[in-house]
Amino acid sequence: MYPEQLVAPMRTDLTVAGFKELKTSEEVDNELKDHKGTTLLVINSVCGCAAGAARPGIKWAIQNSAKKPDHLTTVFAGVDKEAVAKAREYTLPYPPSSPAIALFKNGELVHFVERHHIEGRNAQLIGQHLVDVFDEFC
Repeated sequence: MYPEQLVAPMRTDLTVAGFKELKTSEEVDNELKDHKGTTLLVINSVCGCAAGAARPGIKWAIQNSAKKPDHLTTVFAGVDKEAVAKAREYTLPYPPSSPAIALFKNGELVHFVERHHIEGRNAQLIGQHLVDVFDEFC
């Protein structure tokens, strides 16, 4: 478990952009189970690719996309273990990955970006990919 004082700025990076933090399995279920509309779920992380590419790319996509998910949510790997475990149930059959980005439509997983799709890519590339995904599904 990472100490809260370490992850607080990383949490804030998404919450100030309008993301709702989910810290328990019940909160994850409430947001994803049989949910109507589109929900973006970010599995946040302390790693460098989350800070340098994933979070900036996600925020760029939200700011620059004509179509946006109805709901923006996040869980934090290595901190909110119960919530992350429940979120990963919703992202099956993909293996656990953090950071990761999942888009759900009417409760169904329709797109998933794994860590290996984030590493080595810049924020602009990730952001543009998400804009394309939002255009298709939102």
